[in-house]
Amino acid sequence: MTTSTITLPNNPPPLKAEAKALDFYYGAFKALKGISMPVYENRVTALIGPSGCGKSTFLRCFNRMHDLYPGHRYDGTIQLLPDAVNLLDHQVDPIEVRMRISMVFQKPNPFPKTIFENVAYGLRVRGERNRTYIEDKVEAALKGGALWEEVRDRLDESAVNLSGGQQQRLCIARALATDPEIILFDEPTSALDPIATGSIEELVTELKKKVTILIVTHNMQQAARVSDYVAYMYLGELIEYGATRDIFMKPLRKETEDYITGRFG
Repeated sequence: MTTSTITLPNNPPPLKAEAKALDFYYGAFKALKGISMPVYENRVTALIGPSGCGKSTFLRCFNRMHDLYPGHRYDGTIQLLPDAVNLLDHQVDPIEVRMRISMVFQKPNPFPKTIFENVAYGLRVRGERNRTYIEDKVEAALKGGALWEEVRDRLDESAVNLSGGQQQRLCIARALATDPEIILFDEPTSALDPIATGSIEELVTELKKKVTILIVTHNMQQAARVSDYVAYMYLGELIEYGATRDIFMKPLRKETEDYITGRFG
């Protein structure tokens, strides 16, 4: 197993989560190998690396998405701070985990419902019935997703009528509605045009004032633009972790430099 090179900041922000000796198995296949990594509060951490290296697998451990499929297994811990709860503990309800840690996927996936009901969905799952409260939360989430001004008079229309970029911002608003502590982005702009991509990147930068963000991206320029910290992964291992500027300007590992400069493989 490769020993990770982890460069921690001199005056680190507060920790929001921390993976410790995390292994993950798809059946007998070990997809993640002993990953230990900090996640700092109100910062953007980008996960980079070639396809199949474990980025999305690692990301989905944080909100227990793997629990939806049989035969998957975790070893190690992911602590959510400040209460130090181990998100992978079997006694922790994965539904509650997904309320605290929301996810935005690669392709926009609006529900076949109205714009309003898409955003209100998580609140209703949580059992909220107060109409005024739901309306206020939906408006706040749509504003947080930079979509309110475009849809405020269309809330009863189907969400599938929105453009691709609008649909992705709707999914972000849906993720925000339950007041998550962390948002996971799994290549959120790969299906979008450059203008929509720019809007999402600006939104990510704005959102970190309120939430902690983990983002998987294949786009090195995007990682450099939006992230504060970068983790380079390869074959299920964490190769190098550090501040974005350090990783891109002076990586300590040759493997990291080769990947960032396009000499990988």
